[in-house]
Amino acid sequence: MTLTTPQIATALAGLVGEGAVIAEPTRMGGYLKEPRKRFHQPAAAVVLPGSVAEVQAVARWANANGIGLIPQGGNTGLVGAQVPLRGDEVIISLSRLDKVRSIDAAAGHMTAEAGVILEEAHKLAEAAGAMFPLWLASQGSARIGGLLSSNAGGVQVLAFGNARELTLGVEAVLADGRLYQGLNALKKDNTGYDLKDLLVGAEGTLGIITAATLKLFPLPEGHETAVVNVASPEAALELFYLVRGRTGSRLTAFELMPRFGIDLQLKHGLLARDPTASLSPWYTLIEVNRMTGGVPGALQSALEEAIGKGLIADAVVADSEAQRLTMWAAREQMSEVQSKEGASIKHDVSVPIAAVPRLIAEGTAAVERLAPGIRACPFGHMGDGNIHFNFSQPEGADGKAFMAASEEAAHHAIYEVVLKLGGSVSAEHGIGQLKVDLLKQVKDPVALEMMRAIKTALDPKGILNPGKMLG
Repeated sequence: MTLTTPQIATALAGLVGEGAVIAEPTRMGGYLKEPRKRFHQPAAAVVLPGSVAEVQAVARWANANGIGLIPQGGNTGLVGAQVPLRGDEVIISLSRLDKVRSIDAAAGHMTAEAGVILEEAHKLAEAAGAMFPLWLASQGSARIGGLLSSNAGGVQVLAFGNARELTLGVEAVLADGRLYQGLNALKKDNTGYDLKDLLVGAEGTLGIITAATLKLFPLPEGHETAVVNVASPEAALELFYLVRGRTGSRLTAFELMPRFGIDLQLKHGLLARDPTASLSPWYTLIEVNRMTGGVPGALQSALEEAIGKGLIADAVVADSEAQRLTMWAAREQMSEVQSKEGASIKHDVSVPIAAVPRLIAEGTAAVERLAPGIRACPFGHMGDGNIHFNFSQPEGADGKAFMAASEEAAHHAIYEVVLKLGGSVSAEHGIGQLKVDLLKQVKDPVALEMMRAIKTALDPKGILNPGKMLG
């Protein structure tokens, strides 16, 4: 029997309390409006359990009644995994599960519930004398459960890995309400399949992550940060090799930025001043951790060597924390500012690091042939091969007409180049509902069969995030 919306709300209120259920459409806005405003389906209700036991109760009820559940953290996802696809699902928000259960800085781990905001996790780890090195632009609202479910990346993947590599164990509620108690702090556990790695990155389709044990690292004594002029992505790649060779594991970030993106931020007031040394078609933002007892000036020395070899001509090294933050703002606002310039076409792709220059050259040329006047804005994590290959509409163009005429063709052109170079069509944003059809086209058929078999085994009724990832 299909339940009506009032019946759903009444049943949920009986499980978690009336105050933890939102059934009025006018109150659901913050749970439905995702950052890119691409998806606009309603939900049957929003439920906010206050404990793991309540998450289990909601899952058991949903499984028994065939109701789709959409796990949601901070609603910062960019591919629509955390919002409705059909309009009859229930969003299960983990925001009330917001406790850090334990921190052991000396041993190098913390256990945080799914609703903990990433920025709060940073602050608590630092107060204990440690660092949790998952850093991204939405850290003020993104929550641990969503970050793990999407296997989030960010700007320090180069040194510390993505969310999966930062996770020692997870606790998760399965589709039928059973609790997987996989929290541990073991770096070695060779007792069978790594179920934690299945749940991290599954976008809530295999289980609802309720808590996780996360890796902590020693706090650096400071940072050496620089914005460096480079003539081309090829020159940036050579500089990356040089800096990595001189700084090793202390190199935590190596980001590529086009001048076009800097100019947009100055034009629209997102930057009060230009953080670069001088005009250049491209820049790299480089950061090296200065550890206690380490020799300072490693980045400065590497840049001087690069100048001596004629690889670079100019750079600015941050001499204050304020200057460092301005440099990082220029990088983190690169995507945001494009919305102020008009419509934009976005891609989150990765290729082997050595292929990044070819990706940018061939991808830009291919899309420019399709849409004359389009303005390329490729930027991102060059140090791990993840480029956000974005395009802004031609100046003066009508945004809606531009997207209708160019978006699909641009996607096809970029993905063709990415696959030719042995890359991935989703580097860190995930699949969600945005790339379901694309995944079917590019994923190995045997891999898709294995993924479907796992989904069927853990969620035979298909209630967990229905329609996402595998469709």
